[in-house]
Amino acid sequence: MKKFKKIMAAALAATMLVGAVGCGGAKGGETNTTGGDTSGGGKEIKVGIINNDPNESGYRTANDKDLKAMFGEGNTNGYKGEFAYSLKNDEQIAAAQKFIQDGVDYLLLSAADTSGWDSVLKDAQAAGIQVILFDRTIDADPSLYAASIVSDMDKEGEQAANWLKDQNLSEYKIIHLQGVMGSAAQQGRSGALDTLAKENGWTIVTQQTAEWNAEKAQQIVQSVIDSGESFNVIYAENDDMAKGAVAALDKANISHGVGKDVVVMGFDCNKWALEELLNKNWNYDGQCNPFQAKYIDEVIKKLEAGETLSEKTIIMQEKGFDATTITEDDVNNYGI
Repeated sequence: MKKFKKIMAAALAATMLVGAVGCGGAKGGETNTTGGDTSGGGKEIKVGIINNDPNESGYRTANDKDLKAMFGEGNTNGYKGEFAYSLKNDEQIAAAQKFIQDGVDYLLLSAADTSGWDSVLKDAQAAGIQVILFDRTIDADPSLYAASIVSDMDKEGEQAANWLKDQNLSEYKIIHLQGVMGSAAQQGRSGALDTLAKENGWTIVTQQTAEWNAEKAQQIVQSVIDSGESFNVIYAENDDMAKGAVAALDKANISHGVGKDVVVMGFDCNKWALEELLNKNWNYDGQCNPFQAKYIDEVIKKLEAGETLSEKTIIMQEKGFDATTITEDDVNNYGI
């Protein structure tokens, strides 16, 4: 088994992880070790998975469940998986250093922030550990990781912002609820709206991060309502924040949805959110596919067989849903 002998780095990583446990609402630095049975008596493959807090959103819960089915306890795919969770980049980096010290074969990463990963990736490479990105991209040389299995967050944002433009509203006064700042999802979904707002003279009434959280989103929208400033669009970068925004609207008896006072937009396509579209209480929801485990498994199988990957970046196809055209089949087929 590969060894990565950097005593000071190990001590620092261990210290950071211990300090991270129990901080805030996220499971900072929490690590769960689970083992899977090897099929056919083959080699057990050690995998370290670094993800965001599973309670962050419905999307993340589905994503974590999918990964645990493939790599977690009781799997029959030949994997021994270790899981670490945090919404903070420094805690994720500490977890990555620990996995490197533990000598995992593969490091799977959904980064909290796009920057700051070069050193970790170089350490993993020096230790002979293959890094596979999932769900989120990072700012790093592609030579430092084996594959990237991601949604096109820029495209998600462009589809949503262009849909909003196509509504031809008489005016655009937008409450923009952002996700965790610096994440690939936030950057892609914010960037497209920022661009079109500037090009078309739209008014951004407020632009604040609610960190994917419904309660924080409700507080932000409530503060705008209390200020008396008018608005007619909620652009929320995930479904949970859209749900929180709608709770504030309902409390103030402000109508929302198709043909109503406020256009409501979300992302991720939770089943309950798509049902809101079907009932015309919301207007738009952008798909974000959380089921990446099978793609990762295919990549690992190819790497274990010594094959060269034909594509380093694997983009999952996704779409946006409009309340005026969504069907019950769409809800059942695409809802997570």
